[in-house]
Amino acid sequence: MRAVHITSLDGPESVQIVDVDEPAKRDDAVVIDVHAAGVAFPDALLTRGLYQYKPELPFVPGSEVAGIVRSAPEGSGLTAGDRVAALTGLSDGMAEVVVVSPDTVFALPDAVSLTAGAGLLFNDLTVHFALRERGRLAEGETVLVHGAAGGIGTSALRMAPVLGASRVIAVVSTEAKGEIAKAAGATDVVLVDGWKDAVKELTGGKGVDVVVDPVGGDRFTDSIRSLAPSGRILVLGFTGGEIPTVKVNRLLLNNVDIVGVGWGAWWMTRPGYLATQWAELEPLLATGTLTAPEPSVFPLEKAGEAIASLENRTAAGKVVLQLGN
Repeated sequence: MRAVHITSLDGPESVQIVDVDEPAKRDDAVVIDVHAAGVAFPDALLTRGLYQYKPELPFVPGSEVAGIVRSAPEGSGLTAGDRVAALTGLSDGMAEVVVVSPDTVFALPDAVSLTAGAGLLFNDLTVHFALRERGRLAEGETVLVHGAAGGIGTSALRMAPVLGASRVIAVVSTEAKGEIAKAAGATDVVLVDGWKDAVKELTGGKGVDVVVDPVGGDRFTDSIRSLAPSGRILVLGFTGGEIPTVKVNRLLLNNVDIVGVGWGAWWMTRPGYLATQWAELEPLLATGTLTAPEPSVFPLEKAGEAIASLENRTAAGKVVLQLGN
């Protein structure tokens, strides 16, 4: 089978497309012929050895796929021919065949294409966990989203209104990314330059209830200043490169919270949690109440470019690799 290989820790340019043996079939696992594989920011970090998970070289990156079940164990609820999305962990996804646990495989509704399905689980389940479990999003609240044109950002824009937000403000770096944010569901769009003052004006000085922040960096302090009383900042990552520090006295002023969002650490220690999430999201996707993502699609041969687009922050929305027809 064809697969993406990271052969050295020199960044996305080290990516190679190789022919390797298919993974060994297991009686307790699902075999999936992969149509498309999602690309995420950890993949870029992995190409430089900068992620906490450090697989031995060479390795196949990729955390999520969508495709067709080739075989499945009895009692899994899956059969050959089913259209599915699946999580592969933090590696092995960017290949034509994957073998995964039934607990991380989810039947896709007819309304969701395989291409969209490849970009669905990692971001949407993370954002669902962030807003529902960690952020305690309440009906009628206002959500601010940093990095709003990226994969996590567009997922937050799509999902926050479905989970009760009455207003979703997108922070973007360019007008073009603002259009992406609007298409994903933003009610308001502000540019990074001067964003804090713009948000203050938009909210009549009240501030926002929840900040979704996958970026970090030097805007973090202004995010705290932009919170309404009892507001929450959800820390999802640091694509801006810098991990911010916080003077905790700022938390006292308006009784605000800074909340870590470690979705992987959560579900890996709570059997059945992924199924609970999917049970809520699948009907929303099936009916179109929650729209499926519209990913940027790269052919497998341009896997390095796809991963680089996350590193250099040129990616528009979710990025996926096309592996099958």
